[in-house]
Amino acid sequence: MIFRGQPQQVTVWRRFRSGRDGFTFNETVDGLFEAHLAANAERAVDLMYVLSEHLPPAVDVALTDRRTQASWLGTDVALPDVRDAIARLKIPLATYAGVDITVYTADDQLSLTAALDLYAIGRSDRWLYLLQSRGLERYAAVAEKAWRGQPWDKSPAMVLSTVLAATADRLSLAEVE
Repeated sequence: MIFRGQPQQVTVWRRFRSGRDGFTFNETVDGLFEAHLAANAERAVDLMYVLSEHLPPAVDVALTDRRTQASWLGTDVALPDVRDAIARLKIPLATYAGVDITVYTADDQLSLTAALDLYAIGRSDRWLYLLQSRGLERYAAVAEKAWRGQPWDKSPAMVLSTVLAATADRLSLAEVE
């Protein structure tokens, strides 16, 4: 007699493209439009990269490594350089998390949190149409992440910290005390 358990689920599909990718979209009291994106780690970082192409040619950048408490800030950084930096950070960010990245202008802001939640905030509702064009569905509320406690491991990630410091140097960001 052969005992068979449940067939293994294919985790590769879930890791790289979740069927639950979506976003909420609300207008705040201040008249700003805020989109909160719910996606897996790789998709969230990839969307940060993709959506950043819709920002002006010069942006301000803020980076914070939550593990080392190091922060960097830069103003009027060339958008192609920022996008290149995000592309280089995709794998370490999706693997380790724990980094806040904000790319912003006077009218728009893209923020990737330490827990890899992505927020797009703007003075117009254009993010709604850009997100829908990327195949994301609009929901009344996004599902909370299924982890308990700290959503990312606080243990040192030297690979990420080293790459982050090199990125800040490459973009000529000033370290904030």
